[in-house]
Amino acid sequence: MIQTYSHDRPFRLESGVELPSLEIAYNTYGTMNSDRSNVVWVCHALTANSDVADWWPHTVETGCFLDPAKWFVVCANILGSHYGTTGPLSVNPATGTPYYGDFPDFTIRDMVAVHRVLADALGIGRIHALVGSSVGGFQAVEWAVDEPERFDKLVLIATAPVATPWAIAIDETQRMAIEADPTYGERRPDAAMAGLAAARAIGLLTYRGGEGYNLTQRESEPGKLLPRAAHRPCSYQQYQGLKLCRRYNAYSYVKILDAFDTHDVGRSRGGLEKALSRISAQTMTVGITTDMIFPPAEMRRLAAAIPGAAYEELASDFGHDGFLVEHQRLNDILTKFL
Repeated sequence: MIQTYSHDRPFRLESGVELPSLEIAYNTYGTMNSDRSNVVWVCHALTANSDVADWWPHTVETGCFLDPAKWFVVCANILGSHYGTTGPLSVNPATGTPYYGDFPDFTIRDMVAVHRVLADALGIGRIHALVGSSVGGFQAVEWAVDEPERFDKLVLIATAPVATPWAIAIDETQRMAIEADPTYGERRPDAAMAGLAAARAIGLLTYRGGEGYNLTQRESEPGKLLPRAAHRPCSYQQYQGLKLCRRYNAYSYVKILDAFDTHDVGRSRGGLEKALSRISAQTMTVGITTDMIFPPAEMRRLAAAIPGAAYEELASDFGHDGFLVEHQRLNDILTKFL
């Protein structure tokens, strides 16, 4: 069940702008033990929510690596998101109306600062394991660098210590699709839905890649002459775009993509190598063979830069989304590690 923590004090963003207060949506699973040593904190990705069991199949289950009978699992909805934490659809106290596009810019470090606010409010000090994949991994590596003494173990899946030019280019292409929608900028929650659908379709190409599409989207009757709308890949792209529009908003999507592009754990810390050397948690990094956003070679470099880190590779046809699909293999790796 989603819970909400109200932080009724100003929250200063990295830019210097202050939010007058914060609402933080979060989920927990299992029970914290008496010495509070069984906390596993999960950082979620771009358009996910705080309900890990909803978006990460077969992980928050008995015998799996987020087993609620063993661990007290916490996940907080990220700053700027659509799912309960303060963001563009929240009411701006200065105007009495939602922020929409006026919501201030924020960074991955700001997302992590919000996690710290919640952890402190819940009375959670040391955390047994911090887990993040994709943009969740951005948050996890940032937090582990910022507070190395807080974590015993760290799990980084299909992610990076810095937003690469390639990843930023993917984000910009999606923003261009949204901003080309003539309704973008209108002060309503359903603005730029056509642009958001197109952005999601672009994103999916990078999440799954050619192997994933060729495996799952072949025509049911090969050789048959079909109109455009009847092609299985076309209907799939349209469906996925509309599916996101039913549950998300364009302003949150753009703001989180902007935050993605700020990610660099080496900023103001003497560079990546020096920053990553601060991590003291026992670390497991996991790459995916067909991931075109965070290729295995980059994941191996990340592992090499973190003191004592281990590296495992998931063989998958499903690209970046392999971490969502290959749950059995992931459980095999992480249950043992945790």
